[in-house]
Amino acid sequence: MQRQSTRVQRRPVHGVLLLDKPLGLSSNQALQKAKWLLRAEKAGHTGTLDPLATGVLPLCFGAATKFSQLHLDADKTYETTVRLGLKTSTGDAEGDVIETRPVTCTAGQVVEVLDRFMGPIAQVPPMHSALKKDGKPLYEYARDGQTVEREARQVVIHDLDLLDMQLDGDAPCLRLRVRCSKGTYIRTLGEDIGEALGCGGHLTMLRRTATGPFDATQCTTLDALASETEDQRLAHLAPVQVLLEGHVPVTLDADNAGRYLSGVRRRGEWPDQNQVAVFGPAPTTSTETSNPSMVLLGSGHTEGGELIPGRLLSPIEIQQILETAT
Repeated sequence: MQRQSTRVQRRPVHGVLLLDKPLGLSSNQALQKAKWLLRAEKAGHTGTLDPLATGVLPLCFGAATKFSQLHLDADKTYETTVRLGLKTSTGDAEGDVIETRPVTCTAGQVVEVLDRFMGPIAQVPPMHSALKKDGKPLYEYARDGQTVEREARQVVIHDLDLLDMQLDGDAPCLRLRVRCSKGTYIRTLGEDIGEALGCGGHLTMLRRTATGPFDATQCTTLDALASETEDQRLAHLAPVQVLLEGHVPVTLDADNAGRYLSGVRRRGEWPDQNQVAVFGPAPTTSTETSNPSMVLLGSGHTEGGELIPGRLLSPIEIQQILETAT
């Protein structure tokens, strides 16, 4: 007898869930599991983590998906282990070993090499990555045994700390903490450090400990969510505006808030700002509200004394957010 699947009744959910992604799941698989647990109608993430990687993965629900792109530019912090002396086909432990070399470097040489990778550097994206060429992800070419030409890209390594090293024994390795700009491939960094040391290397562990203003101490796990009630799950959601860190707040009165939500520019004594987060009274059909709640209306920028709308929440989304909060 075939088992019937239980149909989940979806609902509007708005906010940001800081998830500690487990080992072995893709970012999309983790997103779909969290979306199912929250019974959310709409969800997305703010950049992928490899299945090999664990750690901070901000998931956006409902209105928060409108601002998820903003977080792609955030700096990231990782902790990683580079196994020296072995190169693999993928740059990590999931690939086949393609070259073995002795590890003869000294501790002083390690420190010297790491210093070379500080600041702006050029990286050639790995073949086993989601970067697209001619509309096709590089990893699909790699699976077919093809190698295609990739242009080097400029990234920035802000901090590169040596947490531990083992240069002898059966498994020589370096344990590193990396704070870097968007677009940095830690697998490529590990391989390049191994090459600079003359022995090659690959990643055996990768954990993202922070992205933008979010760090691992703020995260929950899929196992924890699965064991909680629905109210407890919703309590993990941070408000949408946490994605607008660095945006200058602008507050509107009721009349201007309504016009702004309709996409109309507003005039005021605002200095020019590239990024503003706009707040105002929640849309209401009641005239009895003497002290209306101030809520996020959207984002935009100011120029020449005008507030120019960018991404806007809808009145329905704002009302749903308020209802969830109460």
